[in-house]
Amino acid sequence: MDRDLIARRIIDFGLTEEDITLSQNTTLAGAEREALLKSAPGLAGVQSTQTELAQLFPTGLSPTAALVEPSPASSDPLPRADYVVITWTVAELQALADVLTPAIPRTRWHPYDRDFETKYLPQIRSGAPARAAKRQASYCPSTIGDKSVLCMKSELHLNQDGVSTGDGTATLPVADLFRQIIAEVRPKLIITTGTAGATYADHDLGDVMITRAAKFRCQREFRNESFANQTYRSDFEVSQDRFEDAKSLLLAHAGELTEPDFAPPTTKYRIPGDRRVLPGRKNSPALLLDGRDFAEFRPMLTTDFFEFGTSTNHLANEGCGVEMGDAALGMVCDELGAQAPRWLVVRNASDPQINGDLPRSPDIQAMWAVWFYEQYGYWTSVSSAIACWAIIAGDHG
Repeated sequence: MDRDLIARRIIDFGLTEEDITLSQNTTLAGAEREALLKSAPGLAGVQSTQTELAQLFPTGLSPTAALVEPSPASSDPLPRADYVVITWTVAELQALADVLTPAIPRTRWHPYDRDFETKYLPQIRSGAPARAAKRQASYCPSTIGDKSVLCMKSELHLNQDGVSTGDGTATLPVADLFRQIIAEVRPKLIITTGTAGATYADHDLGDVMITRAAKFRCQREFRNESFANQTYRSDFEVSQDRFEDAKSLLLAHAGELTEPDFAPPTTKYRIPGDRRVLPGRKNSPALLLDGRDFAEFRPMLTTDFFEFGTSTNHLANEGCGVEMGDAALGMVCDELGAQAPRWLVVRNASDPQINGDLPRSPDIQAMWAVWFYEQYGYWTSVSSAIACWAIIAGDHG
């Protein structure tokens, strides 16, 4: 199983033609359209959480979204906002829209392609999602109380974009996107959010890892870059004032995180006790904060290929989760020094720690990691979107 193709399947899972074109009056060429939509099976079984959550937000703190009027050109600068929340995949976007931009569906967010042709396109390899979308991001403004929030979805991906510049070096256009967001929006806080592989054995499906650190763990196309193993920290102090409110919001979809009953793949196997089926696990998502629920500044791991935590690779010794992008934000903010906004990583466990005793050839471990994402990626991402709401609603900065 090609890990780059697996990553692409996860990014595009649930993709529709409307996601590609948004409000633009454009259509895709036949071959290009078919290639994009071929492996996007859709968010099967997803039900909107908007109605349930609307009744649970504290008075005056329900997210309220509104598109920019008049509609901006896709090449216009991003609007100003106090907070930026950026996510990465279609399933994550759907969850973020359901929680933070209710009444504005993901396919109506504003497209953003400022400097795309001149700055970004030369850095993006053939077949990458951003080339098909012809933009680097989309966005929708929202408010939480008196705080302005810019919700964003990136079309750029560390694992998908890079054009080789040498042995173990490549372009990293997503870093330019972070620089451009910070320069135009001038936020007080920027949060990168979405799914991650759990590294800790006791982190359950849907739990949210909130950390002020990110670490590159590059072993392929970026393995010889100066940042390949760098760790970055943010001095942001996370307010927990709204964490109790978040608990009731998290409970609203906890039932969707119950894992199914399992049986052996063929009837040749026997379950101890002569049981036909092993009962699935019920999960109750929780907000897990660095320095409180796991080691202080334990970083989120950013890899340059699809990787996940297992019971034998011991990634918990290095980080609180594993994904493909967050350390680029830490790197950019580190470069900006005193001019940088505060930043934070908010990632949900879309797959629990995988059994490392399962075979790698064929890659049964990766099969299960992908299965968990496709079944639970949306619902676990609702957890991290709620966490973003709680952090912003309670922030005093």
